Amino acid sequence: MFLDEKTWTGNIFSGGAWRPGRAAAYGVVEKATGAVLGRIGQASPEDVGEAAERAAEAQRSWATTPHPRRAAVLRRAARLWADHAEEISWWNVREVGAVQPMAGFALHVAEQECYEAAALPSMPYGELLPSEEPRLSMSRRVPAGVVGVIAPFNVPIILAIRSVAPALALGNAVILKPDPRTAVTGGVTLARVFEEAGLPDGLLSVLPGGPSVGEALVTHPLVRVISFTGSTRSGRRVGALAGENLKRAHLELGGNSAMIVLDDADVDRAVGAASFGSYFHQGQICMTTGRHLVHDSLYDDFVDRLAAKATALPVGDPARGPVVLGPIIDEDQRDKIHDVVTGSAAAGARVAAGGTYEGLFYAATVLADVVDTSPAFTEEIFGPVAPVIRFRDAAEAIRLATASEYGLSLGVVTRDVMKGLALADQIPTGIVHINDQTVSDEANSPFGGLAASGTGARFGGAAANIEAFTETRWVTVRDRPPAYPF
Repeated sequence: MFLDEKTWTGNIFSGGAWRPGRAAAYGVVEKATGAVLGRIGQASPEDVGEAAERAAEAQRSWATTPHPRRAAVLRRAARLWADHAEEISWWNVREVGAVQPMAGFALHVAEQECYEAAALPSMPYGELLPSEEPRLSMSRRVPAGVVGVIAPFNVPIILAIRSVAPALALGNAVILKPDPRTAVTGGVTLARVFEEAGLPDGLLSVLPGGPSVGEALVTHPLVRVISFTGSTRSGRRVGALAGENLKRAHLELGGNSAMIVLDDADVDRAVGAASFGSYFHQGQICMTTGRHLVHDSLYDDFVDRLAAKATALPVGDPARGPVVLGPIIDEDQRDKIHDVVTGSAAAGARVAAGGTYEGLFYAATVLADVVDTSPAFTEEIFGPVAPVIRFRDAAEAIRLATASEYGLSLGVVTRDVMKGLALADQIPTGIVHINDQTVSDEANSPFGGLAASGTGARFGGAAANIEAFTETRWVTVRDRPPAYPF
């Protein structure tokens, strides 16, 4: 098997070898049933230091490796995602709780991320500059060195590979810290892919661990760039630590994205988009549609249809049959979701559908009559909850859409595309989708949020990746040293 448990049981992947971590191994849990699927090693801060030293040594020769050889590794990695899709999906469904369409989507994006990254080594990496001196002057992009990647539990393959693949392609070494709750899918899988693809030893280490491991990664002097995806609260801490240590941090954080349904919208199409935007992957996506802003003339019809659709969506174990909603990642997250629902109901919202759970399975929920001071409006829910808010004109829609600290994604549903674009121009977000909901991801497109959602587009597309994982160096060349006056 590609992910043979004999390889990783009790182990971490460090310096090109599977070895026990210095922290205690722990159980890998199937989210839908609570069954233990295996035991994985756990790293300590000392493991981070050891991996960083090996990475820095290996990176020097990797940076000078001819670009076709680096590209070939990424192309082989891309093919491995496809070749082992069934086995990797098995882990994605069970360890993450992903429904089958989500598991398939993650593998498709991982494959495409590697193919896109394979094009980076052969791209122009500098430009000639005019100089007032008799010399050749140029700027060059050079690898940053060792890149630390911290990825979350919710979509662990995509949110790791989108940094790991381009960073490696551009000549860096990478230390990946996956979330311990999904460390096989989001960690072991990547280690095995690049191991089989022929990546030289030491260039990728995978170190599952807790906050102390993350802090060690951010503060280690050999790690020059941090790519972090996670909550805004944690991202602020990562950004502060990186700043104290004078290193760059690319932060992709939380969201509370709005979908605006204008008065000329097709209600059925809008409800279909809204349902996907709020309920896909149990709402555990940073881009999830967290606020549905609906024009007064369509509001009641929209709520009724969305509630009927939500009530009909099947919830259950995605490994045992076709369902739309699988389990929430753990009890703590489920309880946070339920607290938002009950707190918003106490503040006057009407539970039009759902609002209940059984174990880790939370029903698709619709909250109507939500006010802009309730938890469902102000907080990132990260669960299958669709708060619906009424607006009367474009000015009010803009006010409600911008009444959030987040700025990740925006959807606008209208028959007048130009009107939708004009409205979107007045709402600062990193991503805009006209006539669609807020969840989308393509490997060749820039991705990132503003304000509390992150530090802008640092993922996807050649320009964003080159900016994220290289440094700019000024270089001049003369045919001989000049004569100086002293």
